[in-house]
Amino acid sequence: MTPVSLAAILAGAFLLASVVSVEVGVSVALIELALGITLGNTFHLNPDASWLVFIASFASVVLTFLAGAEVDPDYFRERFGAAITVGVVSFAGPFAVATLVALGPLGWTTKASLIAGTALSTTSLAVVYAVLVETGLNTVRVGKLIMSACFVTDMCTVIALSVIFIKPTAWFPVFLAVSVAVIVALPKLSPWFFKRYGDRVIEPEIKIVFAILLGLMVLADQANSQAVLPAFVLGLVMSRHYQRHQEEQRRLRVVAFAFLTPFFFLRGGMNVSLAAVFANLGILGVLVAAKMVPKLGLIYPLARRYAKPNATFTTLLMSTGLTFGTISALYGLTAHIIDRTQFSLLVTVVVLSAIVPTAIAQRWFSPRRPTEHHPHMLPPEPAEILIGEPG
Repeated sequence: MTPVSLAAILAGAFLLASVVSVEVGVSVALIELALGITLGNTFHLNPDASWLVFIASFASVVLTFLAGAEVDPDYFRERFGAAITVGVVSFAGPFAVATLVALGPLGWTTKASLIAGTALSTTSLAVVYAVLVETGLNTVRVGKLIMSACFVTDMCTVIALSVIFIKPTAWFPVFLAVSVAVIVALPKLSPWFFKRYGDRVIEPEIKIVFAILLGLMVLADQANSQAVLPAFVLGLVMSRHYQRHQEEQRRLRVVAFAFLTPFFFLRGGMNVSLAAVFANLGILGVLVAAKMVPKLGLIYPLARRYAKPNATFTTLLMSTGLTFGTISALYGLTAHIIDRTQFSLLVTVVVLSAIVPTAIAQRWFSPRRPTEHHPHMLPPEPAEILIGEPG
């Protein structure tokens, strides 16, 4: 299949997903994941086309940057303890359980078991961010807490993957130095840059963000690392700038959600091999339990303490996975630590964890205002409506 043909099919899927999302009131990210599974297994579309891999990878970095930009630094400092506690527990529980389950009952090798633990420990910042933005919950306290905790979980996952498996190259110090320099410099440069070049149809303020993120991706690739963590921190330090220039942030978000993120979510679904899954349903069930049981069991008591009115909603969103789970599984496959069947099983668990908990949370547990009129446009709420104090 030619690149244009594949792009045309996926573009049709984008449109269909948007229409279905509006009609049924479910996040478009979930519809795109489901369509990716369907298209990939029905028409055997290639998820590894080079142009698709690039756009999907760039989309994940842009999504992470946008998620960081949504976090209120003052709120993050205020609820630092809650975010760290929920985030670390969200990582540690599934990592330990999944590793032991794969090593024991499933009989996987030690390295393969560690890949399973790493892949199933994640929380999808991309999925969570997409859902919170669509529902308007990114502007309220519970949404900010969830995004902060998601970042902590994913940071733990990346650290685990790097420490256990990845061997940084000589480029890593360069990547680290450039990341720090950009994180320090961009907030100081932005006011001048926006005043001189902003509010133009050619969108220089969006282009400078894309150029920086692509540069970080290049250096991360050379360093055998990932650009998503510096991208999140960069978004975090830019959050105050975007609070002052909300239209600039809105335009960046429109570009991301209209073009980039659909490729990311569709490709995530296309990576699932239903044939391998159906041939190993018992193992799939064990892996699903290894991820979801510790996630639900360990996060819910903490959510009752830190997000009491919305504990179930918080727990379900913290149980999702996609970006780093897929990255971890793909690393295991390319490094010949796991085989294609193990990869398909892990990615299927990751994708299911992106779809099922999020759909349940959005359908039955999403915080709503009594005066709400539109399911996708929830305005900011007073803190006391959405989240109680610890205790």
